[in-house]
Amino acid sequence: MHTTTLTKSTEDALLASLNEIVDASNQDLIQENANVDGQSPMGQMSKFASEAAKHYAKKMMLGADVTEAIEENFIHPHDLDFMPTGTTTCCQIPLGAILKDGFNTGHGYMREPNDIVSAMALASIVFQSNQNMQHGGQSYPMFDYDLAPYVHKTYLKHKKRLAGYETTYQAEEIERIAWEETDRAVYQACEAFVHNCNSMHSRGGGQVPFVSINYGTDTSAEGRLLVKNILLATKAGLGNGETPIFPIQIFKMKKGINFEVDEPNYDLYQLALETTAKRLFPNFSFIDSTFNGQYYNGTPESEVAYMGCRTRVMGNRHGEENGIQRGNLSFTSINLVKIALTTNSENAFFEKLEDYMELTIKQLLERYQFQIKKQAQHFSFLYGQNVWLGSETLEANDTLEDVLKHGTLSIGFIGLAEALVALIGEHHGESEEAFRLGYRIVEHMRNKVDQAAIFYDLNFSLIATPAEGLSGRFTKRDQAEFGVIPGVTERTYYTNSFHVPVYYKIKAIDKIRKEGAFHKFCNGGHISYVECDGDVSKNTKALDKLVKTMGESDFGYGSINHPVDRCTSCGYTGIIDNACPSCDTSDEDKVERIRRITGYLVGDMKKWNSAKRAEESQRVKHQSKMREDDQLSIFDTIERVDPS
Repeated sequence: MHTTTLTKSTEDALLASLNEIVDASNQDLIQENANVDGQSPMGQMSKFASEAAKHYAKKMMLGADVTEAIEENFIHPHDLDFMPTGTTTCCQIPLGAILKDGFNTGHGYMREPNDIVSAMALASIVFQSNQNMQHGGQSYPMFDYDLAPYVHKTYLKHKKRLAGYETTYQAEEIERIAWEETDRAVYQACEAFVHNCNSMHSRGGGQVPFVSINYGTDTSAEGRLLVKNILLATKAGLGNGETPIFPIQIFKMKKGINFEVDEPNYDLYQLALETTAKRLFPNFSFIDSTFNGQYYNGTPESEVAYMGCRTRVMGNRHGEENGIQRGNLSFTSINLVKIALTTNSENAFFEKLEDYMELTIKQLLERYQFQIKKQAQHFSFLYGQNVWLGSETLEANDTLEDVLKHGTLSIGFIGLAEALVALIGEHHGESEEAFRLGYRIVEHMRNKVDQAAIFYDLNFSLIATPAEGLSGRFTKRDQAEFGVIPGVTERTYYTNSFHVPVYYKIKAIDKIRKEGAFHKFCNGGHISYVECDGDVSKNTKALDKLVKTMGESDFGYGSINHPVDRCTSCGYTGIIDNACPSCDTSDEDKVERIRRITGYLVGDMKKWNSAKRAEESQRVKHQSKMREDDQLSIFDTIERVDPS
């Protein structure tokens, strides 16, 4: 435990922040996380506690050198407010095993369900119970495989009931009717699950659980039925036609299963394209990429799974290499732009980057040492219900080192594009020279975390930071120090991780190929997007081409963005420009605009902080209409006025 003397300006800044929370006067502060209602009483209370906890962590838990690096805007430990609690970031939950064994929420035991309706209701409860045990996201890595047995149980119940009627049914008719009734039950269960994910609250009532589900490769009749209906329920939307923002859905692409027209789950992939064209989910992961395929051995457990914005956990120095029952412990991001602005050559940049990576590794290790000293009883559901690998051996008073050693410690980064401009005058979307330098920078960071993993025998990894609040925070402070520098600090945000700047006009195919080169380095997590204009539901062939190009470009995880608007007056869902095409209202307060903020959705862009709103407004859109000669034009771009 450290004790660091903070400056009076830091103390004053805390008091100023608390006043802004009380007054709800700073949108960027109270809506740092767009999925928390920062103006609600519980949202305010949570934020009040958050700011005080960060202050405590800096004063009592971080070394002076780390605190100085934070104050000087070089590094940012994520979820620093949760550091005093010892929580970890996220985990991949073994849903099938938990349902089969039954579980205890702390208020009573839940036995194994006997049908899909009960199973999916309990899947919601597992998510909700686990959310309060950690500070990040959570995921079901094998959603279809884990729930398929309960689809089968449902089918057997219907078949048994039909066979018992006095009216004599032919065996084939019993089979047909049983599957039809099972199909309806699965849809209702999926519909309820989606509604639950968007309505149940946790963390003192301030936030719905941050949840993800991975699916798409189970070829059994039961698994296919489940995936079909979760997609249909998502496509249908919530009670008034709203787009569900949770769960984040990831459709797993695998050659031989769903990639080509003659493969067994190709029809589900086509339905996934139709659904993402309307609701922005599912995203797409790629089992066959070079860095995901190396773990695949033909079993569901070996399929890559992602969670939250982009987190990926696969390699493991202490056990089986897959994502099941594991997660990220914590991560800290480095401001590449500040390093570039404070060096005068490439060599000096790499030397300074090396120094801050060493400091970040030290900080992650110190946080890890605090985390592993916590006891299993402090996280009763997470470890008491065997959510984490190895937790079944823990007694209440046991510490956590034998469990948490399976997790990852991640270094993230932000602003590669702006750092390149600061160094050589161009970013990696503009020239091959800049691309090669950007490649070297990210490769160097990956090599450094690999060295740390070997030296400390822990799962260090590199993550492409999901910059939501951080994208504006880093920039604002650098602007104050360096002024407005064209291409570097002139906007209110820095570019997400290794992405080509959203405002740069580039063909979609070139963007995919350039960004795809960086996915393999970011073994702790990564995602890339293509931004489309207008209603993409009329051109799923183009979306198919995009997804296939991602796969060919060695993507691990990708998604397709497009506008989804809803008029709250009449319920119209589609593209709303100046007025609703259905009821003609022009009241902007009556329009709900759904967009992807990083890797996830938010109920309305009004909840975004100013930096992310500015970033969204400047995104170059790629055309999604078909040319007259029926050739796909998705790889072209259209002009976008830069509001800055």
